[in-house]
Amino acid sequence: MSAPTSAPLRAGSHPPTRPRTPRRRGLVVAVSLGAAALVLVVLGLGLGDYPLGPLEVVRALGGDQGFASTVVLEWRLPRVLAALAFGAALGVSGALFQSLTRNPLGSPDVIGFATGSFTGVLVFTVLLGGSVLGATGGALVGGLATALVVYLLAYRDGVQGFRLIVVGIAITAMLGSFNTWLLLKVQTEVAMAASMWAAGSLGLVGWSQLWPAALMLALLVPCVLAVARPLRQLELGDDAAAAHGVRVEPARLVILVVGVALTAVVVATTGPIAFVALAAPQIAKRLAGGAGLPLGHTALLGGTLLLAADLVAQHLLPTDLPVGIVTIVLGGVYLLTLLVREARRTV
Repeated sequence: MSAPTSAPLRAGSHPPTRPRTPRRRGLVVAVSLGAAALVLVVLGLGLGDYPLGPLEVVRALGGDQGFASTVVLEWRLPRVLAALAFGAALGVSGALFQSLTRNPLGSPDVIGFATGSFTGVLVFTVLLGGSVLGATGGALVGGLATALVVYLLAYRDGVQGFRLIVVGIAITAMLGSFNTWLLLKVQTEVAMAASMWAAGSLGLVGWSQLWPAALMLALLVPCVLAVARPLRQLELGDDAAAAHGVRVEPARLVILVVGVALTAVVVATTGPIAFVALAAPQIAKRLAGGAGLPLGHTALLGGTLLLAADLVAQHLLPTDLPVGIVTIVLGGVYLLTLLVREARRTV
């Protein structure tokens, strides 16, 4: 018996295309996001009062163009790298909290952890004097203290995502009022400087600020990789996670601490920056597909989003604004769209 042969193709027809596998789709998305980030990096290093073309940027990175190398390496490169690193940290932090709460609103800037980190920075800098180490320590202590309060208030035979979000929103409002009261009690110059910094800006980030923050984020990368597996198990539900050997509440606490630490490092360096942690995980999920929130794609997208927002804040508006103002506007539009879509689902 001869082997069956496939039916001949009709004239003008095309062979059927194989469906794209999730791994192949994820690779395509990762490469696309990396290419987009690279284009934005070249733009960020070239745009400004001293404009440079792409080839000039490449030569300046090699350090062989005199003043152009100073502009690129000393003035612009720290800000561009900070946008990529801090955007990635915020995106991953948002993915951790959204997976933990199983809710797209479970972002550190919504449930109060970013505000708590900002409160810690204010207390340490306004009352105890400012320093990079003190600001970072204050952000970490404030964020962790806020997370502990929210966790304890939301705990009732375990922690449910919706309850955690509602409690976090309430704590955010209370901390916002305390921050305002604290600024009213200090000297006018200190209050004005703190208020400007509270808008979230990359404008003052130089190498001296970037290196400590980058080192702390690098130390947190193994922690993120370590919590990735229990996080995936928790996405299946507490019972399923426990059946797979995960200690649910300890794992949830560790993930909480890692997410707060990622946010605290960014807040201590730039001030609170909204929207990125909220939107990056959900957009990355829709691009890459899959069941859970992809941490790697979220990191790439978070860095790309923050760098794009910073370029808009610097070059596409009538005046140079802190990037946090741009992300707040984008975040408001995104949050409104998300709420409308969720409302339509429930109807």
